[in-house]
Amino acid sequence: MPEGGGGSGRRPDDDDSQYGWLYGSSDDRPGGSGRPGAGDPEPTRMIPRLDRRTGRPVQEERTTAIPRERPEPRERAGGGEPPRRIVQPPRETGGGRPRRPRRRRRWGRIVLLVLVAWLVFLLVVPIWAVGRIDKVDIAPDAERPDQQPGRTYLLVGSDSRKGLSEAENRRLGTGGVGDVGQRTDTIMLLHTGAGPSMLLSIPRDSLVNVPGAGRTKINSAFARGGPELLVQTIEENTGVRVDDYVEIGFGGFVNAVDAVGGITVCPRERMVDPKANLRIRKGCQEVDGVTALGYSRSRYVSRYGDLDRARRQREVVSAIGAEVKSPWTFLNPVRYFRVNQAATSSLRISEGTGPVALARFGLAMTRVNGTDGLTCGMPIADQEVNWDRERALALLAYVKEDRTGDIPEDLCTPTGLAGVD
Repeated sequence: MPEGGGGSGRRPDDDDSQYGWLYGSSDDRPGGSGRPGAGDPEPTRMIPRLDRRTGRPVQEERTTAIPRERPEPRERAGGGEPPRRIVQPPRETGGGRPRRPRRRRRWGRIVLLVLVAWLVFLLVVPIWAVGRIDKVDIAPDAERPDQQPGRTYLLVGSDSRKGLSEAENRRLGTGGVGDVGQRTDTIMLLHTGAGPSMLLSIPRDSLVNVPGAGRTKINSAFARGGPELLVQTIEENTGVRVDDYVEIGFGGFVNAVDAVGGITVCPRERMVDPKANLRIRKGCQEVDGVTALGYSRSRYVSRYGDLDRARRQREVVSAIGAEVKSPWTFLNPVRYFRVNQAATSSLRISEGTGPVALARFGLAMTRVNGTDGLTCGMPIADQEVNWDRERALALLAYVKEDRTGDIPEDLCTPTGLAGVD
């Protein structure tokens, strides 16, 4: 009869083989072998989940873990490759172009604004300067030569003291105060066209026919009737039509030289001339406006007098032009402003001479003393300043036909005298 009423009298652990699946084997209990499930003849299995419609086992999807990027190892002490840095590519904007850094775009705008402002400055200053110039009517009432190819300017250096103070007159050695008269020491024709630019000096004491005065010195035409009578006198005696007129006084001449920082002149001899307020040594040297004015006015201490003065005047004018065309004139705003201001101070031009014609005049003046230009004296027969008619007419014919490139050397000499340089 079994013990413990109503049962078989055995505990569940008495028969491992029968109830081990429920309570675990002795190997799983303390003191066993320690191997889970050892001795279990029929271990528990996972029953697959069935699809209700088809009755077939459902294959469950397994979640695949995304592997994490392993950080780059840091550089070890004592050597090894440096850590590699992952550089993110630039973000793309519309059109597939990389976005530029803001700093680069900002500097680009600044540079563009500076360039635009500089171009405006280069254009506005000359327009402002030309607007300050006095205009004069030069068209004579008499019959004039027909239009000719190229363009011819009449350049006059007036001895007007207008605008100069008493102290400035003393400094320049120009005598009286104010506008003491209407005389000219400088008369030149500048021709521009298909050939080289040519600067032709006409000695102020040249004996010619002056309308209403007969045969007399050419500068008396300017004293009698101003620019209009001087233009008529030149056109009737040369046959060359004057297209534009440019007149500069003492003050403007000095200011122009000082505005470019001085010029280089090359006296052939030591010159001391109290009447021109000049004291200068022989040889090439740099001079300021006051010295340049005296150098171009002096005529009493040189061999050929007024002829040498005309040669020095062309030298000074050419030197000013060479300095004006220097790149530094256009890169230095202070110098550029001073040059334009000086070029228009004490200046008078003919009515109808606009900014373009004046710019051509300035450009031609920078070329007359180089390989692309000519500087000549009016051919004369003697130092009494009678023109050499044959040579003068031959030279003037080249000018009227705009063939300055064909002028022979014997017609273009510094003094105007044949065989004298």
